[in-house]
Amino acid sequence: MTAVLRVEDLSVSFATRAGEVRALERVGFSVAAGETMALVGESGSGKSVTAYAIMGLLEAAGRVTGGRALLGETDLLATSPGGLARIRGRRVAMIFQNPRAALNPIRAVGRQIADVLLRHGGATRRTARDRAIEALRAVGIPDPARRARAYPFELSGGMCQRVMIAIAVAARPELLIADEPTTGLDVTTQAMVMDLIQAMAAQSGMATILITHDLALAAERAGRIAVMHAGHIVEEADIAGLLSRPLHPYSARLIAATPTAAGSLEALHSIPGGLPDLRRTDLPPCRYAARCERGVEACAAPLVVREHGAGHRVACANPLEAAA
Repeated sequence: MTAVLRVEDLSVSFATRAGEVRALERVGFSVAAGETMALVGESGSGKSVTAYAIMGLLEAAGRVTGGRALLGETDLLATSPGGLARIRGRRVAMIFQNPRAALNPIRAVGRQIADVLLRHGGATRRTARDRAIEALRAVGIPDPARRARAYPFELSGGMCQRVMIAIAVAARPELLIADEPTTGLDVTTQAMVMDLIQAMAAQSGMATILITHDLALAAERAGRIAVMHAGHIVEEADIAGLLSRPLHPYSARLIAATPTAAGSLEALHSIPGGLPDLRRTDLPPCRYAARCERGVEACAAPLVVREHGAGHRVACANPLEAAA
C-alpha cells in the first residue's frame, strides 16, 4: 500500500531551565490510506510530541532537530508556517485530547466547522452554514441546527468530542491524528466516538494515527501498532503479531499490564521502574536499559532496528525471540 505519511528519523528537543530534553530520537513509521495505526506507550513516552511535531504545533521551547515527515511528497517538517496553515485542516487534521479546551469558547460550534469549510472545503458563506449543520448530523448530534448555535460550554464532553471530529473531517483530509480521543469519556461514549472515527475513515479512505496509552483500545481499533518508550519506537508490528509474539521486553510488559475482560487483577503485572531523565547527557543507546531484565553486553552498542518477519520490527539487542 502507498504510504500517506512516512516519518523518518524524527528527533525533537526541548530547551528547559534544567537543560535540553531529547524528547524524540530517530522516530520512524508510516501509515497507508484507509489504515489505522496505533501509537502506544506510557504517559511521557513521546506520543503526543510526535503528533505535534508532525502538525507543526510544537510549543516555543521545542524544535525539530532532524528527520522528515512526508505527507505524500511534502515534507511537513520543512514546510513554512504559512504552508502548514494551508495543509492543516485540508490534508491533515487532528483530534486533540481535551476537546472542550481545543474548541474556541466564544464561537458557536457551527461557525467553527464553517470556518474550516470556508478555508479548506470549497464552501461559500451561503453554503458553509448548511454544510456545518450536515457535518454535525453526520457525527450523530441530535437537533444539529440548534446545536450549531451552541457554545462549547453548553455541550457535554462527548458532544464536544463529536464536534471536534466534525471539524477534523470537514474537509476530508488524507490523514487524521487522533490524540487520546476517548480520554475522560464514559465507556458507551468512547465506543461511539471510535465508531465515528472508523466510519469516517472507511468512507473516505483516510489514514488514521490513533495515539493512546490503552493497549486494549489499540488492539480493538487498529490494524498495526507502534510501541513507544522514552522517545524511541521500540517495536512495530500488526496487532495480532505483536499481541501473540511481542519481541521487545517493554512491549511484553505493556501487554502484561493491560486489563482484559476475562482476566483477573492478580494476573496484572506493573512495569518496573520509570522513564529515564531525558535531560541526561549520558543516556544509554537503549532508553529501556535501566528497567530491563534482559540486558546483555550488546545493549551498549548503538540501537539498531531489525526485521523479524514481514512488517515486524524491533529495536532490541536481545529480543524475547532469542529465548525461544
